[in-house]
Amino acid sequence: TIERLFSSSLIAVVSSQAPRKLKVCHFMRGTEILSYSFANTILAVKLNRSRLAVCLEESIYIHNMRDMKLLHTIRDIPSNRDGLCALSISDENPYLAYPGSTVTGEIQIFDTVNLKPGILIAAHESPLAAMAFDMTGAKIATASNKGTVIRIHSSIDGLCLFEFRRGVRRVATIYSLAFSPDSMYLAASSNTETIHIFRLVNQKEKPPEVASSWMNSFGRILGGVAYYLPKHTTEVLTQDRAFASVHSQSAGTKTTIAMNIFNKTLKLFVAGYDGVLSVYEVNTNEGGECKQISQHLLFNMTQNLSNMQTITTNDRQNSLGGSKQLYPTNTIQNESHSISVSSKLTNEKLSNDQPFSTAVDDKDFPKLPLPPKYDDE
Repeated sequence: TIERLFSSSLIAVVSSQAPRKLKVCHFMRGTEILSYSFANTILAVKLNRSRLAVCLEESIYIHNMRDMKLLHTIRDIPSNRDGLCALSISDENPYLAYPGSTVTGEIQIFDTVNLKPGILIAAHESPLAAMAFDMTGAKIATASNKGTVIRIHSSIDGLCLFEFRRGVRRVATIYSLAFSPDSMYLAASSNTETIHIFRLVNQKEKPPEVASSWMNSFGRILGGVAYYLPKHTTEVLTQDRAFASVHSQSAGTKTTIAMNIFNKTLKLFVAGYDGVLSVYEVNTNEGGECKQISQHLLFNMTQNLSNMQTITTNDRQNSLGGSKQLYPTNTIQNESHSISVSSKLTNEKLSNDQPFSTAVDDKDFPKLPLPPKYDDE
């Protein structure tokens, strides 16, 4: 597990060789700042400007990012074997979300500033499989382990804002959910060959050509007799479908997705566990099939771990942090910041004359003390 604090040089690392130990590193200096040891396996780590959350199967630890002091422990949470959780990056809505049940798809919202539980949202009938906050922290998207319906709720009052249907018959495993920066689009990747992109537009805000489509007209006709139809049938007819889509060439490969805007164009980034990063352009006017504009090889799966941690000088010329471009198209060359690491992470601690620094203001993150351990390790 590796999590980076925005565009700073601060990363949190948990290795498979030491799954109970969390290391906080400064990757530009190639140094380890501190390490924590936990009683059980660390399943997920989430960072924002003020909080670091460490998720174990039955507990979550919340730390202060400025000094790494433990602020609160959420104990006896429902068994969370996959470490499913989400942390908002918003200062206005600083929420943490995690499953509130192992039987149904309940979302427990937790206020990480006031350190108290928030609302409990009944999002799905089946257990949760994926969740993600939008940029404002006011919306949270979720999918259950069936993967057919994706819902977006208000994290403030729990109101269901949007409901999308990925499929009717085909059950899927949702790997990743991601909002666009303006919270107008939501992408979902799964173990199927299709990545769906949904548009968050209320019925009254839809353009005439969409509102007058045969499916919407059919839905309006059925609206008067919905009371007499089975609940499942009514839901299938009223849920919105995908606005745009991507057909992946490697169906079944676990993926992580993200969306961002470059040169006023919405881009979808699809990173697979096979080491391939694909970039697509989303047509926000017409939707439909997204155009692939580039593809990059992030690392060679045959390399050993030490080679994977070192990025060569030649690799730095690529736009996506030491990636090797498979196709000549270089549309995003000048649209993203380059990330380069010239040295491996070491076990060195920062000396007194080597202050901790990131791309975030130094005053927000003073030098961190050596913390106590959670167990006898």
